[in-house]
Amino acid sequence: MTIRCVVWGENVHEQENEVVRGIYPEGMHTTIARGLAEDGMIEASTATLQEPEHGLSVERLAATDVLVWWGHKAHGKVDDAIVERVAQRVWEGMGLIVLHSGHFSKIFKRLMGTPCSLKWREAGEKERVWVINRNHPIAYGLSDYFEIEQTEMYGEPFTVPEPMETVFVTWYEGGEVFRSGLTYRRGAGNVFYFSPGHETYPIYYDANVKLVLKNAVKWAYNPAPAWAGIDKAPNTPADKAPNGPLEIKGGRLHRPGEEGFR
Repeated sequence: MTIRCVVWGENVHEQENEVVRGIYPEGMHTTIARGLAEDGMIEASTATLQEPEHGLSVERLAATDVLVWWGHKAHGKVDDAIVERVAQRVWEGMGLIVLHSGHFSKIFKRLMGTPCSLKWREAGEKERVWVINRNHPIAYGLSDYFEIEQTEMYGEPFTVPEPMETVFVTWYEGGEVFRSGLTYRRGAGNVFYFSPGHETYPIYYDANVKLVLKNAVKWAYNPAPAWAGIDKAPNTPADKAPNGPLEIKGGRLHRPGEEGFR
């Protein structure tokens, strides 16, 4: 079994900031994809904001099992039509992994339906990621916790919906805590949010972080065929009811076969 994974990167800080470019000279998306490709089950490729259709054409997404998303400075430059295209694929069963500052991405807010806001601080402090759901597939191979020596603090309240599962909770050197690994289901698609990954630190080279992402891709993968038409709401005729044909009683707003209101 091969999981077809696309790592989408904004690819802006790498072009504009010398610190980020020094850590990720080929882009964060490339580093993340290479880490994923260490696992023989994962076929990882990349796409960026600057490509036509942001590298996410209808055909590319149709051939994608899991999409990994990293964005920060240019959330607003992502075309709304592409956001809707990605949301559709998630509803159909494509997995989505949203990283770090992607909490403010259009696609994450579209799927969560909430502000997705949080507290933050850029001070290079230590992060301890506690594994609080030890039997979860995303936590496979990890110890009780792992540490990242320098990171950006993300703090509660994190204004997202109550998750399906909380896999990780982070403690920071400054004293804050944060729900750093959350799972959701949207339509037929599995969604995972993972907070470590600030661009001015070499976090995506960390062995534990790479293991989390490999595990997350496998967890998010849905082997079932795409749920085509999941967003459709057909007007089912009375003569096609399972116990039909039915006698139509009372008044109606719609004629047979007419589409409903949206």
